[in-house]
Amino acid sequence: VARRVELGHPWIFREAVGRPVTEPTGAVVEVIAGNREFLGRGFVDQDHPVAIRMLSRSPAEAVHPGAGTIARRFNDAVQARWMLFGAEKPQALRLFTGDSEGLPGVTVDKFADFVLVQWLSAGVLPWRDELLDAIENTLRPRGIYEQRRLRPLGGQAAPEAAVRARGEEAPLEIVVEEAGAKIAVDVTAPLGVGMFPDLRLGRDAVAARARGRRVANLFSYTGAFSVRAALAGASEVVAVDTAARVHARARRNYELSGLDPAKMEQVTGDAQKTLEKFADRGRRFDLVICDPPTFSHGNSPSESFSVTRDMVQVIAASLRVLDPGGILALSTNSVKMTPADLDRALAEAGAVANATVRIVERVGLPPDHMVAPGFPEGNYLKFVMALRL
Repeated sequence: VARRVELGHPWIFREAVGRPVTEPTGAVVEVIAGNREFLGRGFVDQDHPVAIRMLSRSPAEAVHPGAGTIARRFNDAVQARWMLFGAEKPQALRLFTGDSEGLPGVTVDKFADFVLVQWLSAGVLPWRDELLDAIENTLRPRGIYEQRRLRPLGGQAAPEAAVRARGEEAPLEIVVEEAGAKIAVDVTAPLGVGMFPDLRLGRDAVAARARGRRVANLFSYTGAFSVRAALAGASEVVAVDTAARVHARARRNYELSGLDPAKMEQVTGDAQKTLEKFADRGRRFDLVICDPPTFSHGNSPSESFSVTRDMVQVIAASLRVLDPGGILALSTNSVKMTPADLDRALAEAGAVANATVRIVERVGLPPDHMVAPGFPEGNYLKFVMALRL
């Protein structure tokens, strides 16, 4: 554990600490190795499996709230993104990945002129005002929203809606543009704003191969993949999701992007069962997009989905409706599923479906989602393009 901390890993789990952690949540503590060497300073979270998150490995650096260290780190993070993107900055952009950039337990995303801060640990909240001040001073956004996604020791808590912290009230529909696609986001939504910035390169990969193809978009959500495929010239787009309400948002995104929503077929139902019906009817596709949530609840227990339990079967069902020469765009953000696990699931699914597949492309996180090399959990996104032979 000490070596991991030395290499830049920001988390120390409760069971790795050599004594009970009695300091209150938010307290800054010194972390000492078994040989009594100073490893760094971190803050305590009494209500999370990660008991200590590292702030600094320098004995001379002041990291207490108000010291200005966090403000400087945020400003450096923003400047790094301006350098990376220049004038071509995405309108949906991660500005700060706290675990890899010096304030673990927080992320900061920008959607057009509004900023969304997500707090993932109660221990980071003492730095709230310093971070919000830094966001205002560096970006001058129209408004800042914040959401607390705190995970208790007992498991997952219900997500809270984001609330306005600074500046103007956000409209219910903030339109962001990506490669000609216009997507409406709601920064107050508890379960997701309606667009995932981390999948930008995956959407680019799909758009590059969508022209003239019959496309099925599974777990389609608000239709960002559907819109990008349609704009790229897909001959047909079918969107499948268990939630009818997200289809309405997808139709709206079609309209915003200058597309005819009537040309997108929408199916409300379980992805695997829908694919089985397509297979029975002889319906085929040239491009299937499969980006399931790590876990989701459907309209019934049989429609719930778990990546670790159900990935092989949904991939196999996708391959059964994919014509030879077709492409499966397969993605997961599950930290528990490694790239090797995803490859294995694809191989097992190929055997189940009696289909020969070859991985032809891999894409990962875009450059605004920076990852410290000593923090492998930060590189959570796996996205492959597989050709069915």
